[in-house]
Amino acid sequence: MSFSIDMPIRRPTEVVFAFLADGRNTPRWYQAVREAEAVTPGPIGVGTRYRFVRELPWGRADNLVEVVEHEPDAVVTLASVDGPTPFRYRYTLAPTSEGTQVRLEGDITGEGVEGPAALLAPFASQLFARGMRRNLDELGRMLESG
Repeated sequence: MSFSIDMPIRRPTEVVFAFLADGRNTPRWYQAVREAEAVTPGPIGVGTRYRFVRELPWGRADNLVEVVEHEPDAVVTLASVDGPTPFRYRYTLAPTSEGTQVRLEGDITGEGVEGPAALLAPFASQLFARGMRRNLDELGRMLESG
C-alpha cells in the first residue's frame, strides 16, 4: 500500500532534514521503533544502514534499513532491505515562510508476517499509514519545542 502525508513543521529545513536523515533519531518520534543503531561507519548518505527494532501489534520485528536517497535539505529515503513488513519512506522537504513542509510518501506491506499474525497482514499498511500520521505529529511537536 502507498500513502502520502503532508506535515508543516515550524523549524528550518536544514534542522528537519538533519534530524530525519539520521535514523538513530527514529525511536525519539516513531512510536513502533524501540531501537535504532547505525551499522555502517561514516557520515550519513546513500548506503548508510541502520538496524531498527520495531514493536508491532503482532510482536517484535528486526529490520535492516538503508538510506537509498539523500539530497541534503531536500530528500531522504529510507528503505528496509531485510526483515518483515518491507517499507520505503521518502521524505521530501521544502522551505516555507514558517519553516518546512514535509511530505512523506510511504510504501509498506504485511509481507513476512507469520503465524496467526499473518491474518492481520492485509491490514498492516492501513495501520502503518494511520500510525505514521501520529508519528509525524510527534516529530513536529518535538522539533518545534526545540
